[in-house]
Amino acid sequence: MSKATSDLLSAADAAARLIPPAFPLEATVAVNPFLGQTGEDLATASARLTRASGARATQDFTDYAAAIASGRIGTDDLADALAAATSPLKPKDVAALTAMAKAAPATPIQALPTVADLAAEATGTDWPSVVEKTIGLWAAGRFDNGQALWAPAPGQDCFAAWRAWAGHDLTPEIAGLTGFCAHVVSAPDTADRAIERAAGALGLTGDAAESAFHRLYMDLGGWSQHARWLLWQAELAGGTDGTMRDLLAIRLIWEEALLARVPSIAEAWAETVAAHSRPIEPSKTEVALAILQEAADRAHQRRLTDALDGAAPGAERPALQAAFCIDVRSEVFRRALESVDPTIQTIGFAGFFGLPLSHRAKGSDVSEARLPVLLNPAMETVTQTSEAADRQARITARAGRAWNRFRQAAVSSFAFVEAAGPLYAGKLVKDALGLGGGAPAPDPAPRVADGLSAETKADTAATVLKAMSLTGGHGRIVLLLGHGGHVTNNPHESAYHCGACGGYAGDVSARLLASLLNDPEARAGLADRGVDLPHDTRFVAGLHDTTTDEVTLYDVAEGDLTETRRWLAQAGRIARAERAPSLPGATPETVAARALNWAETRPEWGLAGCAAFIAAPRGATAGRDLGGRAFLHSYDWRADEAFATLELILTAPVVVASWISLQYYGSSVAPEVFGGGNKLIHNVVGGIGVIEGNGGRLRPGLPWQAIHDGESLRHEPLRLTVMIEAPRDAIADVLERHPHVRALFDNGWLHLLTLSDGRVDARYRPGLAWETPPSPALAA
Repeated sequence: MSKATSDLLSAADAAARLIPPAFPLEATVAVNPFLGQTGEDLATASARLTRASGARATQDFTDYAAAIASGRIGTDDLADALAAATSPLKPKDVAALTAMAKAAPATPIQALPTVADLAAEATGTDWPSVVEKTIGLWAAGRFDNGQALWAPAPGQDCFAAWRAWAGHDLTPEIAGLTGFCAHVVSAPDTADRAIERAAGALGLTGDAAESAFHRLYMDLGGWSQHARWLLWQAELAGGTDGTMRDLLAIRLIWEEALLARVPSIAEAWAETVAAHSRPIEPSKTEVALAILQEAADRAHQRRLTDALDGAAPGAERPALQAAFCIDVRSEVFRRALESVDPTIQTIGFAGFFGLPLSHRAKGSDVSEARLPVLLNPAMETVTQTSEAADRQARITARAGRAWNRFRQAAVSSFAFVEAAGPLYAGKLVKDALGLGGGAPAPDPAPRVADGLSAETKADTAATVLKAMSLTGGHGRIVLLLGHGGHVTNNPHESAYHCGACGGYAGDVSARLLASLLNDPEARAGLADRGVDLPHDTRFVAGLHDTTTDEVTLYDVAEGDLTETRRWLAQAGRIARAERAPSLPGATPETVAARALNWAETRPEWGLAGCAAFIAAPRGATAGRDLGGRAFLHSYDWRADEAFATLELILTAPVVVASWISLQYYGSSVAPEVFGGGNKLIHNVVGGIGVIEGNGGRLRPGLPWQAIHDGESLRHEPLRLTVMIEAPRDAIADVLERHPHVRALFDNGWLHLLTLSDGRVDARYRPGLAWETPPSPALAA
């Protein structure tokens, strides 16, 4: 391979790394859409995004001007943000920055054009639309995950399958691209050689190649993000995947053919290539917008700091402890539950409860990775059933699949509607009135497939309890509450489940951990491992339904834990009353019914509004109304041996929370690029994602209705503020050993503040430095 070819393929791979993965609908996980840009600051990433997609990584000037005018962003916030900026292009003072925000018109921005864009301008044919729909039609079949009855060219690699398809697809020829089929047939038979040939014809060499390739990947939308997910999964398992290069080769062949067909655009294309070769450098506008975003972030930090006014005193042994996922929706319920009785204490921990599970449900051979997507499963669990029950579940599942295929088949679909349609009338009426069935009955308890030794049980139990800062002071009853969201007729249902559980509900992890912590063999070894667990402490698993704010307790007799059930029901009523005003058309009495309404586009707000991650003892946040906007992780650094739990928090929960926060941010500031589009016109494609209408690009990210109430954004686009109560030296040591996490803070994708006795006492600055005392906007 020549050096030129090697450099070209390296540029292709580098461009692929700028694309975030998009997880399929069955286990939707929030992903940071700026994952490939965390090595650069917001202004530079915005400049790159503008070039590649025609969108910025910030809000518009008008949005910031409105926040300044309303007082939401104050003068001190602007001054602190301006002082922290290091760019020589920044405005000279607060007055100049404010003037830019108020005076700047909302000017449209455009990406650098593709050949298809230039050809459309020259010929009047909408070539970008033709390319999008043609590739989308093929990709829907190619990447189908069991939705379709037939897939084209099974068994072939991606590029070969497309060549076989495109060599006979007359759509481009009918649109005016004569000879396209022959062009495809004559193309090299591997993606690498096709990239080399097309790049040569397009004049893409050196610095221009990576930028142009990034532009084409962004043009493919969710299809390139799905391919990036395939690569992500392969690399997590120690392998690799070539689909990203295949898609790039496909898109380049289109560009090559259009340039040959419309030679009049050659000069304009050469100018575009020259623009691609220039370094990514933010403009004065992008620098100013980044500073205004910093001011918005600091304004929220100021309000949050005002709410944290010192640690509350601890209580005696609680009658009830309830461990919730750190998910921001738990903050509302935790606060409500603690208000019910002073003997109740809540705990926050990642919803997979530290158990790296791969789970097989009843009657299934599919292993569900119920853990953060950054990790690999290390323990396999199965639903505990009899052989007869498992066999019956498999028969029922097969019958259901066969029935669905019969209903959808080309021969039977119309006849089925004619014959069976009236039989569905009752179901349609019930669904339309929100009277459909509720959540399904829980499966039998999970168990570890190969069993665990007594020593492994005790090691695992001690490790989890230490990570939860729960080595002593246990309540008489300790609830382990996973969470999930029950919604109806919603292809993004898994997005309401637990991100720490890989897009599944947290019931399996909670039930397995409760069983483990009640196991006599596990408990017998805890004292030797530094955990003081009273003999009368009982662990009980449950599931918090975030849509209805109802809690289901597992493996508990109907009449057992009467007082606990009463407390949970009362807390649910309080939480629903708090959430109802923010849900369009809801009242406290109708919040739960939204889970059963098949026409409800906003059954709940999910994690909209998320803005902070706080790792501290519960005393730092107990009784404070944080508005359901904070991830709350229980952590006591004084009980953290060698700061192992601190390292775990910074490298796993903080990173996962940043992905969630930045997905909501990206879907809000750049919805056309990173958002999921309009729910009302969604169609599920391939079982992996949605498209708007009947074809085109896969739409990743959050639907518009998940972040907007019809009048204004419900999610305030902010970068996550991480607050940790721990020694600064220990935090800096972890960051120094984990450069990828440090980059998130050094480049401003996350903010980091330290707490001392429940109050903010320092701000992290790039380069493992600290600003202390904090800026005036953070002063107590």
